Amino acid sequence: MKDQAESVYLIDASIYIFQSHFSSNIECVDNSGNDLSALYGFTQFLIQFIRRTKPRYLGVAHDGSLFTGFRHQLCESYKSNRELPDENLAMQLKGCLEISAILGLPAFTSKIYEADDIIGTISHNLRKEVKRTTLRILTKDKDLAQLLVADDDCLWDYSANRRRYRGDISKEFGVLPEYFPDYLGLVGDSVDCIKGVPGIGPVKAKVLLKEFGCLEKIYENLDKVSGLPTPGAKRLASNLNNNREEAFLSKRLATIVCSIKGYEESFGAVSLDALQVKPIKQIEFDRFLRQYDFKENEIKILERIISIIKV
Repeated sequence: MKDQAESVYLIDASIYIFQSHFSSNIECVDNSGNDLSALYGFTQFLIQFIRRTKPRYLGVAHDGSLFTGFRHQLCESYKSNRELPDENLAMQLKGCLEISAILGLPAFTSKIYEADDIIGTISHNLRKEVKRTTLRILTKDKDLAQLLVADDDCLWDYSANRRRYRGDISKEFGVLPEYFPDYLGLVGDSVDCIKGVPGIGPVKAKVLLKEFGCLEKIYENLDKVSGLPTPGAKRLASNLNNNREEAFLSKRLATIVCSIKGYEESFGAVSLDALQVKPIKQIEFDRFLRQYDFKENEIKILERIISIIKV
C-alpha cells in the first residue's frame, strides 16, 4: 500500500454530456446541420477542466447500460422515465467516449454496470492500494454521496462550483453518507423511479435511521417502530411491514456496487497508475474533429483551448 496522499478526480460523464445536450447556451451543428451540442459541450468541459485543475489522476465513467444493466433485470420500472437516445445522440455519446481517451483521460463504460458502479469500484480499489486517497467526484447525483469515506472526499458540482463533503451530506439529509442507500430504500427516488416505502418521507426516514441505524435493523425491530415518538408511528410500522420487499429492492437499486472484479469488467482491476492523465493526442484530436464534421469556427475554438493547455 502506498503511503503518500493522492487526489483522484472521477467524472460522472453523463451529467456533463446531457447538461450540454439540453443547454440553451450550447448550440453546435455539423456542416450538414446535424446536432453536435452534447459532443461539443462535453469536449469543452473536459478541456477546460484539464486546463484549470491540472489533474494528475483522473477517470471518466460513461453510462453504457441504459435498459441493459443489472438493475433493469431486478426491476422493470427502474429508470422507466428515460428514453433510449435517438441515432444522432447515440452517435454523440460514442464520440464523448472517444474524446475522453484522445484527451489523455482514462475512460470506462459497461453494458451491465452504471457510471456510479464504475466510480464506486475504482474508489474501493484505490482505497486498498493507497493509504490516503482524496476523492473528488464530479457529479450532480446525490446517490454518489455513499462513496464519501474520508472527510476530505467530496461531491463536486463543477458547473455550480459546489462541493459537498461528508458533513454537508449529513446536514442536508440527516444521515451519514454510508447509509444513503438505506435512506433511499425508505423514501425512494423519483429521479430513478425507485419506489421506497409509501408514506415515508425524509422526516420519518431520519427518525427510523437515527433510532435503528440501517434498513436491516429497522426490520429486525419492527415491533418497536409503533412506539417511536413520531406522528403516525403505528401506521408507519404497518407500512413498513406491508412493503418489506419493496424497501429492500429499493435499497439494492440505490446501492452502488463496489466489488466488481477485473475478470468481469476492465475497470474492476484499475490501479492508481492506470488513472494517470496522459498528454493530449493532437493528431487524433484533429482527425476526430474532422471525422465528426465540426464547423471550422468550433474547430478553431477547441484548438485554441488545447493550445493554452500546452503552454
